[in-house]
Amino acid sequence: MSISKDVNSLNNKVIYDLTTFTHLDYPNHLACIVWFSGCNIQCNFCYNKDIVFSKNGTFSYKDILKFLENRKGLLDAVVLSGGEATSHNLIPFCKEIKKLGFKIKLDTNGINYQYIEELIALNLLDYIALDYKAPKNKYMQITNSNKYDDFSKTLNMLICDFYNFEVRTTVHSDFLNTNDINNIIQDLKTRGYGKEYYLQEFLDTGNNIGDLKAPIKPFDKSLLSNDLQIVWR
Repeated sequence: MSISKDVNSLNNKVIYDLTTFTHLDYPNHLACIVWFSGCNIQCNFCYNKDIVFSKNGTFSYKDILKFLENRKGLLDAVVLSGGEATSHNLIPFCKEIKKLGFKIKLDTNGINYQYIEELIALNLLDYIALDYKAPKNKYMQITNSNKYDDFSKTLNMLICDFYNFEVRTTVHSDFLNTNDINNIIQDLKTRGYGKEYYLQEFLDTGNNIGDLKAPIKPFDKSLLSNDLQIVWR
């Protein structure tokens, strides 16, 4: 395998872990998941706490490319997740993945608007899962950041210029109630998003950033707006 000079220079082990096979994380594709260390926000409900606060990883880009070389014909795609994958130098890595014939899905919080726009312009992404963490009035509380406007720019860009994406939200009913989710649905509808909206219930692994437990407050799904098709995961 001939690896470009750019990727040869990326020997730092920034990849926390590798899931070698999944049929759930990229719609209709068999894929692996590359988990990048570190994140640019800190969501209270995030159960990837070890990944978010990790300064180093287990694998380098070259390690992953060698793995993928042996999975040609067996896997369809690579999912870039984390942490936040766009906090790292993805462009040369993605170019090499594409040379090997794999599709690329990006899981992202959307904060790095310009970098995501560049990845799309270079035709390096085939699918994006965008996390809509919370409505604007609760974004700081949920993510411990004030980057809602950056996320918002990414969402608008995807709606206008990139069809193959989904929007998803993690629901912890002590923090996000049905009114909050309905506000997100209304915002998505107003912006022109008309596809499925994915909701996933908080997973209590006992190891999340906010030390959260299972929610106490009930979440009545029957009160959710039907302006978008909701899919629970």
